[in-house]
Amino acid sequence: MTTSTQIQYLKGIGPAKAKLFERLEIQTVEDLLHYYPRTYQDRRLNSTPNEYNSESLVVFKGRVLRTQQIPARSVLIFKAFLEDEKGQQIECTWFKKRTFKAFRFDPFGTLKKDFHINSEVWIIGKREDKNNFFGNKVTVDEHYPANDALTKLHAGRLTPIYGLTEGLTNKQFRQFVYEALQTPSLAAEPEALPPTLLAKRKLLSAPQALKAIHFPNSIAELESARARLAYEEFLLLATAWGIKRTQTKILAKNYSYEIKKNLLTPFREQLGFDFTNSQKKVINEIFKDLCSTRPMNRLLQGDVGSGKTVVALCAMLLAVENGYQAALMAPTEILAEQHFLTFKRILKGLNVNLAVLSSSTKAAAKKKILKELAEGKIDILVGTHSVIQDDVKFHNLRLAVIDEQHRFGVKQRSKLKEKTAKLDLLTMTATPIPRTLALAFYGDLDVSTLSELPPGRQPIKTESATSKLAYDRVREEVEKGRQAYIVFPLIEESEKVSAKAVTEEFEKLKKVFPDFRLAILHGQMSQAEKESVMADFAAHKTDILVATPVIEVGIDVKNATVMVIENAERFGLASLHQLRGRVGRGEHESFCILVSQHAGSIAKERVDIICATRDGFKIGERDMQLRGPGEILGTRQSGELEFKAGDIFQDRDILYQAIEDRDELLAQDPALTKPEHFLFRQKLTELYQKNWHLIDLS
Repeated sequence: MTTSTQIQYLKGIGPAKAKLFERLEIQTVEDLLHYYPRTYQDRRLNSTPNEYNSESLVVFKGRVLRTQQIPARSVLIFKAFLEDEKGQQIECTWFKKRTFKAFRFDPFGTLKKDFHINSEVWIIGKREDKNNFFGNKVTVDEHYPANDALTKLHAGRLTPIYGLTEGLTNKQFRQFVYEALQTPSLAAEPEALPPTLLAKRKLLSAPQALKAIHFPNSIAELESARARLAYEEFLLLATAWGIKRTQTKILAKNYSYEIKKNLLTPFREQLGFDFTNSQKKVINEIFKDLCSTRPMNRLLQGDVGSGKTVVALCAMLLAVENGYQAALMAPTEILAEQHFLTFKRILKGLNVNLAVLSSSTKAAAKKKILKELAEGKIDILVGTHSVIQDDVKFHNLRLAVIDEQHRFGVKQRSKLKEKTAKLDLLTMTATPIPRTLALAFYGDLDVSTLSELPPGRQPIKTESATSKLAYDRVREEVEKGRQAYIVFPLIEESEKVSAKAVTEEFEKLKKVFPDFRLAILHGQMSQAEKESVMADFAAHKTDILVATPVIEVGIDVKNATVMVIENAERFGLASLHQLRGRVGRGEHESFCILVSQHAGSIAKERVDIICATRDGFKIGERDMQLRGPGEILGTRQSGELEFKAGDIFQDRDILYQAIEDRDELLAQDPALTKPEHFLFRQKLTELYQKNWHLIDLS
């Protein structure tokens, strides 16, 4: 048997049980070995307090003195009285529900076999009397005969606890992992990490690390194993990115840009405001990229309201000035429509042809758009995933802008780049990428940050409150001549269901605010209806806008000073932060009020974070910790950033070591062709060859 053997052939598994392992994405012995414990339980005798044990946990080895079975009306009770190694007598209890089966068979038959007089047994359970150190009474969770050879896997040690599926128990799973660790080829398996790095970082070998991550002899050994496995994960991905970056820099553009200003100058004049210093700096960085001989690959990050859209539009206008086409891809139809409406408004009077394409675009309109796009009559195309469909052909696409890039899968972003051999790419996000992650995995991306808000923006007071208090604030502000948003969440990711729900709430709110002018906005409305509602709100023909998260981006009404978010616990951190950014855009004090109901601990934490800070970087980092980097960066489906052993926040020191070593490694051997790097290159190829294009997160 080898590590590549199918899991069904491991002793004790077989074809039926192998299907349970498939649910955990375990198909081979190697997969099983790399399915690491979710946590550990300290089941050592006389262990000092640590992160793996708790006050309520009882672990001891005792000699059986006597047993007793007690009949009761609804449950069956079995008691065993044991003497531990200190001479204390402890009463252990098991409960079983009374069932028809219990009348036909002895429900405690196995227990009676294990608990015969004078036998030694390990007990793992909980104290019944918490006022006494042991309380001498224990409710038993698990027990193991001391003379069983496999008991050493479950008791008397740091015991691994795995996240499993129904039909598999931790006891079984530990035994299967132990069996896998005995595979002869494991010890003989060659080391993938370069020997110089193993020695430099004083790392365990791969077999040592695997044995210690599953069955550590001490907390120190566990930490050494985790550090070794985390380092390998970080180094592999960072190296893949480093190679990808080198490949990207080799490319040369066969087209060029010239800053003509025949569109940019009139655009800037009719904007009605000057750019911030930060915007000017970033625009210069982008223009420098566009005018270079290498394709641009830049990430534009900036907090809500920092003016990313205007910066991106400047880049698109430069492309149009030079006779090229530009495309903006947004993750949802609603956001695409909002961008289209914004562009249409601020480009009014300029000779720029715009179009919007989404799944709801009527067949006749889509046919016309595709024809004009292929003929080069459309300068800027705004759309959703529809932009990357096979039937969408551009005449001369040279610049692509991806908004809220973390919401796209990597394959979708890659497909956009396939639309043309050479392409300048600008990605935008209002969820700033923490420095830790940018340093590690955005090595092939240049990062621009909009660090200031436009002048005149007021700080927003954020608080959690009841609907009544929130509506009191709305009434108070509207009476002063201001406007308000009241937002309800998407329900089950269905706009149809959400439209119905928000319509019902709208009718209720008309009774709450009979003296005010209310309007409703949701994703099921036609584009013309949405335009009309937004135009009325912008012109102050409406006091209160009741909406689904349609208004998350692209809406700028300076007179709106209150944002009420109902069921705030159902929104992610990034969405809460985006919605808050719809107010505080004018000279008046603004408020964001979060109304939560039955929030769980993580949902409550999200609400608390939004109330505590407006710092987009802090919010972005915490969002990533709560949801995982894969989901934030849009790589969850490809699995690139779903680390098994490492944590990019807790293991920053290891991460920085891996990046440092990656840089040295590629400086000495850019293609990893040296003999001592052969196995590392082989492992890298196995991991990423099938999805090599996915390494390019941008």
